[in-house]
Amino acid sequence: MSTRQPTPQEQARLQAIKRQWEQRRRITQHLGKIRHKIGVYSGKGGVGKTTVAINIATLLAAQGARVGILDADIDCPNVVKAMKAETRPRYEEGILLPESKWGVKILSMGFFQQNDEEAIIWRGPMIHNALTQFLESTDWGDLDYLVTDLPPGTSDAPLTIMQTLPLDGFVAVTTTQELALTDAKRSFNMDRKMNLPILGVVENLAGEIFGAGAGEALADQMDLEFLGRLNLRPDYRDTSKPTVLLRDQVRDEYQICLLYTSPSSRDRGCSRMQSSA
Repeated sequence: MSTRQPTPQEQARLQAIKRQWEQRRRITQHLGKIRHKIGVYSGKGGVGKTTVAINIATLLAAQGARVGILDADIDCPNVVKAMKAETRPRYEEGILLPESKWGVKILSMGFFQQNDEEAIIWRGPMIHNALTQFLESTDWGDLDYLVTDLPPGTSDAPLTIMQTLPLDGFVAVTTTQELALTDAKRSFNMDRKMNLPILGVVENLAGEIFGAGAGEALADQMDLEFLGRLNLRPDYRDTSKPTVLLRDQVRDEYQICLLYTSPSSRDRGCSRMQSSA
């Protein structure tokens, strides 16, 4: 009885799967000196995802952790401007060596733009190649945390990154508006279909203007951990440095997310991140 030979299309799919597996293995090995790899993600743009990412990274560094931040939003990189980073990564013998700002090592496509208002108009394969080069060619050294600022949504760009980056889990950022909550649900459903771990939900821009509590209700509805509430404050108008370094109230809100260990919330996702370090 003869064995059926795979068709050319089947062979091509098998080769693609093999290449993807090999690439992920190489990246995992290359990032082996990083203890925890955390993604900060949102279902839509404009909910303050990058602000949350840089403040989480900066606060962890201020507490003595060795931290890096990877701006994986290749076509709309904002971390360089948000961190007020001036020094590009060094490039030595084919290896990128990120420089630090506020105690955080930074890598972003923003360093390689001649003009930060320049549009990066790339399709999925080019974004994938750029991210892969970042991951395979960067020497982060020994880190306790690598915080990754992901592109928003459920399209090809975040999907490609989620399949490439070996992340330990995602911090999901949402605001209280109806549309943001709907898009957050879509992103959670995508993560679950891909078997990606969600550490929990951060409710951002809460307060009198947009209301409060909807992010916490969403976490409960989706059976996810609620990590904390970040209020919309005038303090964020000062963009000279991450706001956790400027205002105690903002720092305290992020501190609750990272360190709050009372009996009623000791199982929250950010507490797990901190206690496992």
